[in-house]
This record gives sequence, C-alpha cells and structure tokens, in this order.
Amino acid sequence: MDIKTAVKQLPLTSGVYLMKDASGRIIYIGKAVSLRKRVQSYFRKTAHPISKTDSLVADIRSIDHIVVASEAEALLLEASLIKKYQPKYNVDLRDDKSYPSIMISDEAYPRIAVVRPRSQGKEKILGRLFGPYVDAKLIREALTIIRRIFHYRVCPRMPQKPCLDHHIGLCDAPCVENISVKEYRKVIRHVVCILEGRKDELYKDLHEEMALCVRVKDFERAAVIRDQIRAIGALYSGTKDINYFKEAEQLQRALSLPKAPERIEAFDISNIMGAYAVGSMVSFFNGQPDKKNYRRFRIKDISGADDPAMIAQVVRRRYKRLKDEGALFPDLILIDGGKGQLSAAHQELQKLQITIPLISLAKREEEIFVPQRKRSIVLPKDSLGLKMLQRVRDEAHRFAVSYHRSLRDKSALK
Repeated sequence: MDIKTAVKQLPLTSGVYLMKDASGRIIYIGKAVSLRKRVQSYFRKTAHPISKTDSLVADIRSIDHIVVASEAEALLLEASLIKKYQPKYNVDLRDDKSYPSIMISDEAYPRIAVVRPRSQGKEKILGRLFGPYVDAKLIREALTIIRRIFHYRVCPRMPQKPCLDHHIGLCDAPCVENISVKEYRKVIRHVVCILEGRKDELYKDLHEEMALCVRVKDFERAAVIRDQIRAIGALYSGTKDINYFKEAEQLQRALSLPKAPERIEAFDISNIMGAYAVGSMVSFFNGQPDKKNYRRFRIKDISGADDPAMIAQVVRRRYKRLKDEGALFPDLILIDGGKGQLSAAHQELQKLQITIPLISLAKREEEIFVPQRKRSIVLPKDSLGLKMLQRVRDEAHRFAVSYHRSLRDKSALK
C-alpha cells in the first residue's frame, strides 16, 4: 500500500501520528484533532520554496497512529513520545525558546508550574521538566483541569496560612501541613502519570486505593477517589464534562451535601393567573441535559395562581411514582422559587418519607434556600456552582414555558 492510500485510511478522530523512514525509525511525531485531515495536509502540493516539510515528506515511508479521545490527551501523549524517541524533524520543538514546559519543583511539597526553560534565566528551573508543548494555551487548560482532580500547590513560596486556593478546593494546604508529605507525593505521582500518558497505571492505582478504603470502611475517602476516577475519564474523553466536577464539588461544599451531585432534577411552574397551569421537571446528569428523563405535568384541581400548591403537586406525583417503581432518586432537587415553593416541596417529600437534598433558587438575588434554615446562601456571582444551578433552573423554566405556550396555542386554535 502506497503512503497516500494509507493516509486516506486514517481516522477522522483526535490522535498522535508517528512518521517513519525506510529503516522504520520515527522521524516526526505530531498531534491532530483529525488525524486524516492533518496528515493529508503534508502531501498537498504548494508553490513555496523547498522547506523542512518537503524534506520530511520525502523521507516518509510509513505512518503509525494512536487514537485518543481528546485534544488535551493528544497534546500530553505527543510531548511524551517526542521526549522518548527524539525524532530528528522535531528538532525545532526541542530548541525553540518559545515553547513552554511543565516543571515539578524539587521540594518536600513540590509545586507545579508552566515555565520556559530557555527564557534567558527569567525563572530559575529547579525541578523535573515535562514537555516542551507546542500549544501553550491547551497545556494551561489541561493543567487547570488536572488541578481540579489532584490538588497541588502552584505558589512560588509557601505562605504562612492557607490561601484562597485551599478554600475553593484547589490545594490541600501543605503550607500548614494539612496533608502529609507522603500523601502529597502520591498526588504528584498521579499527576506525573497523566503527563506521561500512563493512564492505565493511574486507573489501576486509584481503583486499588478505593478498594482499600472500602475494606477499612473509609467511605468518604473512597467517594473522593471515585470522583477522581470519573473526572479523569472526563479529561480523556474531552474537556466538556470535566468542568461539571469542579462545579459539583464546589456545590457540595457550599450546600453541605452528602456527595457531589451527579443527577439533579429541577421543577418550575408556568401559568397565567392560574390558567393553563403546567409544571416541568428537567433532569441533568453530570452537568448535561438528560432529555429522555424530562417530564411535564398538567396541574389538576388547583384554582388561581397558587405556585406553592402547584409545586407540591408535581413533586408529589414525581416522587410517589419513583418510590412505587423502586427507581433511583436524584442526588439533588432544585425548585425554581423562594421559601414558599421550597416549603411546599419539602412537606410533600416528608409525607412520602423520602429524604433527598432539596434547595430552591430565587431569581431576583439568586439566593439559595435550604429547608429548615432561616438565612439564605448567596454564592459569588462568578461561582461555578451557582452557574450550574442557573443552567438547570433556566432549562426547567424554558421547558415549562414551552409547554404552557403549546396549550395556549392549541386552545386558541380551537
């Protein structure tokens, strides 16, 4: 099979390609969002003068590829393979001063930072380097994601007391020995596994640690590791779902929830002075709409615009049915409204003898109300947890309004 025919058979998925010469030696390694499109670009005829790319193409005799699930994973794998094989046509990557690397410092509690090793001494390099990486923006995004999973320090100097990063769940505060050196180095070892593309080894270590925690009945620690495993899966499958895990962990802390919520169900009511009254329920799983589990309700036997009574009715209908069917309950129920709607929903759950974390979100000040708590919870406007609740609440509102309008339109047509 000639090289151009082989290129046409490459997949259109993300991955890393390895170009080899006649002796089978790897001469160039690159990453791509679409393997086929990227590699095909090398073989297009152009009018430019003879270049390094022309020399590379002339030497290519075969191309291997490794399919990965995301661009971030491709970036990490590319750098790891370049460091391992040192292909001659990647020489610019090794020599160019503009490309950043990741440094893990040589300290008892190592910090992780993006550095430029050949930047004429602007930052002294004292530690282990990974990279360099050709896409500075993507590697910073990947590190942001990794830090949400494994909480390492980034501060150039250890502070005297825990900083904001600790309070928002990004650092375990080694500055006050809140974590032992042994446990912290385990965190760093896990990060290294990701940077070196050793995800199978990482999964194995985490699963073994989780199983040990279960055996000794440390279920809280086991739940943390379980969430780390899921978040790593989200990293390798693309960055879309990973944001949900910071969001979910932040919400768990702010609302004192027993676990980071995976499934959230939200309710809203739509009517005009009680006419065409309907209720909606939307379901989100890991931060994404789960539309097959959306439900809508025609309000029965309630006169006037009594929103709390309507919320009570749809909550009762929803969870009585789940209880009767023996189905799984959500991790969190969100009510669109204030204390009145929240209280009505809470009373119905109590009557059904069902215990599910329940909150309401009031639109005006975006206050969060919790049953049997006088004062509301107000999260910062830029809080990821608040933004997640707003997304879910707004979708419940949209779904309710669309159903209400459809009933009005059908009535007008008649």
